[in-house]
Amino acid sequence: MYNIPSNYPLSSIQTCYPYYRSASQEASYKSLEEALTLIEQAVSGEREDELFYDYLVSVAPTQEIKDIIISIRDDERKHNRMFRMIYQTFTGKTIQSPTEVQFQKPESFNEGVEKALIGELKAVERYRNIRAGLPNRYYRDMVFEILTDELKHASKYNFIMNLELKTKLKDITDSRYV
Repeated sequence: MYNIPSNYPLSSIQTCYPYYRSASQEASYKSLEEALTLIEQAVSGEREDELFYDYLVSVAPTQEIKDIIISIRDDERKHNRMFRMIYQTFTGKTIQSPTEVQFQKPESFNEGVEKALIGELKAVERYRNIRAGLPNRYYRDMVFEILTDELKHASKYNFIMNLELKTKLKDITDSRYV
């Protein structure tokens, strides 16, 4: 960090170091209240998400795909803990999870993977707004970790979709030459 004397005029600091911003100058286009509301919404769907991931694991066609989905589910559990901690830090309250949850099974494994992929990308959009509303770098960095995990999950779901396509194409090609 910069080693600048406390009596040094701010205008001189900004002239010498144009990218320097003091903590009091930091502003955001989102508020902490907006971020906390979005965190509540993100955590409230936790049980439904868990049921959804358990379903995908149960119908995954290979152990490799099951392992990928399990790793995504475990990341989502970590994100949930992180969001709950951030929420409790700023409000002093814990987020209550709904007790009765309705889960709608997708019509197929592939439909479930597509739904999961779209869900991950929508989460990135929501989590950007959460990050923007948090007041300091520590919590913003936590949400940045969550954001990058969500992007990684979307890539993994794309990988699964490509594996499924590759398998179907192989089956079609093999059946032509039988």
